[in-house]
Amino acid sequence: MLSYQHSFHAGNLADVHKHAILAFVLDYMTQKEKPLTYIESHSGRGLYDLTDADAQKTGEAAKGILQVADWFEANSPYMRALAKTKSAHGDTAYPGSPLIAQALLRADDSLHLAELHPGENAALRKNARSHTTKIYQQDGLELAQSLSPPTPRRGILLIDPSWEIKSDYKTIPAAMAQLHRKWNVGVLMLWYPILADKRHAPMMQALTSSFPQALRHEVSFPAARKGHGMVGSGMFVVNPPWGLSEYAQKLSIRFAALLAKG
Repeated sequence: MLSYQHSFHAGNLADVHKHAILAFVLDYMTQKEKPLTYIESHSGRGLYDLTDADAQKTGEAAKGILQVADWFEANSPYMRALAKTKSAHGDTAYPGSPLIAQALLRADDSLHLAELHPGENAALRKNARSHTTKIYQQDGLELAQSLSPPTPRRGILLIDPSWEIKSDYKTIPAAMAQLHRKWNVGVLMLWYPILADKRHAPMMQALTSSFPQALRHEVSFPAARKGHGMVGSGMFVVNPPWGLSEYAQKLSIRFAALLAKG
């Protein structure tokens, strides 16, 4: 249950999809002066080196952000977050979603990061240390439930499991429904993998039934290597900010062109 290590996958095409959308939402939400709360259920270590042994073993970053960075303008929220991370940690550094949030949020915003894996949690405490950030070693969905509705009430929840626990596909729709009842103004974001066996399909049917106005955005891309099961990435956003649908469609065009190349 605690074996997943994102360092093998950091900066891959799924990260590009997830982090570009997250950065857009963070940037939009910070246009108003009112402070906000950011909660993340599965934070990982927050910072990765794209030249380390894990990343080199899979080569996923080479086919991900290192291949498609030119999709984004330098002043886009995603690229600003990457630039801030590189400035602080070196040119081969890549931010996980906690550091993307820290890069784009403000001094009066609150961050709550959960990570259950002991080693990853220890690394997160080092990499994401900040007076505005609280880090927890506990189940992330339980943390989100305990904090909802948070103070400030404006805010974002990112649910980003490893999906190693197959029961997540059954439990997450009910968890999101309960969170929305407690925190009806929160932007609830769920990332999920698109696998060849389409195991996500029943979960998405339940979610779209519960949240018919939510944004469901999925992209396909070539498998990272022969036999690799993930062939796409999905983001499901409850209370999507204005303009997110149009931004997501621009990403769809980019991913479709990449898939067409094979």
